[in-house]
Amino acid sequence: MATVLYRLGRASFRHRAIVLAIWLLALVGLGVGAYALSGKTVNSFSIPGQESTTALDLIDERFGAGSSGATARVVMLAPEGTKVTDPDRAARVAQLVEKLKSLPGVTDASNPLDPAAPTVSQDQRAAFSTVTYAVQPPDITPEERDALLAAASADGLTVEVTGEASQESGADIGGPAEAIGVVVALLVLAVTYGSLVAAGMNLLTALAGVAIGALGITTLTGFVDLQSTTPILAIMLGLAVGIDYTLFIVTRYRHELLRGRPREEAAAMAVGTAGSAVVTAGLTVVIALAGLAIAGIPFLAEMGMAAAATIVVAVLVAVTLVPSVLAFIGTRALPRRMRKDPTAFTEEDTQRKIYRRWAGVVTHWRWASLLVAVVALAVVAIPVLDMRTSLIQPTPEGSTQARAEEIISANFGPGFAGPLLILVDGADAAGRAATVADQARGLADVAVVSPPRPNADDTAALVTVIPKSGPDSEETVNLVHALRDTFEDADGVYVTGQTAVSVDVAQTLDRALPRYLVLVVGLALVLLVLVFRSILVPVTGVLGFLLTIGAALGATTAVFQWGWLTAVVNAETTGPLLSLAPIIVIGILFGLAMDYQVFLVSRMHEAHAHGASPRDAVVTGFRQAAPVVLAAATIMFAVFAGFVPDGNATIKPIAFALAVGILFDAVVVRMIAVPAALSLLGRAAWWLPSWLRWLPVLDVEGAALERPAPTSLAKPEPVGSHRG
Repeated sequence: MATVLYRLGRASFRHRAIVLAIWLLALVGLGVGAYALSGKTVNSFSIPGQESTTALDLIDERFGAGSSGATARVVMLAPEGTKVTDPDRAARVAQLVEKLKSLPGVTDASNPLDPAAPTVSQDQRAAFSTVTYAVQPPDITPEERDALLAAASADGLTVEVTGEASQESGADIGGPAEAIGVVVALLVLAVTYGSLVAAGMNLLTALAGVAIGALGITTLTGFVDLQSTTPILAIMLGLAVGIDYTLFIVTRYRHELLRGRPREEAAAMAVGTAGSAVVTAGLTVVIALAGLAIAGIPFLAEMGMAAAATIVVAVLVAVTLVPSVLAFIGTRALPRRMRKDPTAFTEEDTQRKIYRRWAGVVTHWRWASLLVAVVALAVVAIPVLDMRTSLIQPTPEGSTQARAEEIISANFGPGFAGPLLILVDGADAAGRAATVADQARGLADVAVVSPPRPNADDTAALVTVIPKSGPDSEETVNLVHALRDTFEDADGVYVTGQTAVSVDVAQTLDRALPRYLVLVVGLALVLLVLVFRSILVPVTGVLGFLLTIGAALGATTAVFQWGWLTAVVNAETTGPLLSLAPIIVIGILFGLAMDYQVFLVSRMHEAHAHGASPRDAVVTGFRQAAPVVLAAATIMFAVFAGFVPDGNATIKPIAFALAVGILFDAVVVRMIAVPAALSLLGRAAWWLPSWLRWLPVLDVEGAALERPAPTSLAKPEPVGSHRG
């Protein structure tokens, strides 16, 4: 692999104009495609073949297209001591209902005072009208949503609106906090390189890769229904790894210049060595993201594949576009004082001595260092034991949706916020539905069961079940299971509704998560064994990742579920995490954690291969790789954290988990736990059983490329021999 990438880097350097033209053409072409072919994203979570999804499809067939379309609830509350049924207020309710029926996109608005189907609280102070649209939530236009919110008013009544039709379904991209994250990344690059030219080049090439990936995804929305969070997830991840991958290659290029290699040879060597690590690291991220398909949830698989494609673009940019740009900037990638005569300086002149001292302390006090790191992360991970997940997310505090839900919960009961639907399909549906309704009334945690509502030809009927508990409560989840167990032997009886869809998705994810971990971790272990030709180094990396993911999800649970430090992250709501969040965070963090493992340990392996003792190899490799890994982690943290303060409510907890996960993994696991553990293992860390020595050598360190440079090459130094 190193030889192939070396040739690719040299070709990109020599034919820089052609390479730049190809990437520019791709950018322009995809930009035109995104403008001309893009479609809408969706914000509905359902799984084909699940009972809840099958029932929703049948409802559309039996009751007419759009019968399971988006809905909103317009809640009316009379002043204290009065009733909505008072003659003057009843007239205003009727006027409001007629106004709602005439809104654009609305197919029906129920009258809460209809004697046949009233929706009035027991004390007659509150009522609500259900407004139904012909389309799904993502297809409701901003104008239709604004018209609904503007119409929700009546003299003498407090009127609030809630429901999926009242909420924006898209994910916002490009807020000021995200721009600050990019600025922080630029500052970190400038400090790391000591060169604004190199820092600017690094950021621009990463942005080019992200733009190509994002435009490709936008073009794809014209052909595939992608989740609204897919583009922002791909941009967030692509920007972070794009900057980091370029950082690793440019850093190696600077190292080769200082060793006396000509610019072309330095660029080729950088791609052959650091580029090999980039490809390996990128492959682990792609495996982790593509592995999301094992969950059996189409929209999750599409999110994973789209993000994986963005990573592939970032890797290709790093190994082709970066060396071609290096051909233009030449020695300006170095600090100004080193440009005239790079050979007069060494790699240590670009590094701070603190890294060698840090490695010396960690490897000397290895037991204490390892114990402190493990205990610290274990303590942060404690809240994960209380983590709850749901597709039903709380509404922002102070919004009209939150006020409406408070009125419903206080006057009707918390279960009215998440009604369940029972579909009875087949002949004599109304008669069978009446029996079903009677059986449902006998179950625990059932507050209200509505009379059956048959379709025109009595081939289907709907029964609404209102739980006593809220839609995200364990009692309501148990009620969904109880209803399905009760009607398990009844033909054509289905339990559906938003709460039931959430339960189905959560169950599918729970079953898929162990398979996902086994597949992704297993494949990554195999890849790392090939890279390092060692058993214990990959195992150490995976165990470190388990500490990282536990601490990341623990911190996220404490903030977004328990409500700790919500002001710091601008969290508008607290409650269960999104059902998809854990598996997405695990997939992304695993790939990124293995990135750091590859970049850090490959330099240690390289030093060991050149004859350094086990401890000296750890110190030397740490000194060379730690500054870059730490800079890369700082950049990733800044990019992910930029999506937290003003981010979309769906992406905010995921971005927070990724940001703190990167912080824990880079600073605690890779800077403390891994060097301490490898020092404890000694030569055993690089041991490979004899029966596995037939495995191919991937040579990510580029040993096959090593040639005598024009100046003598520095050998790994023993721990105690550093200057100063």
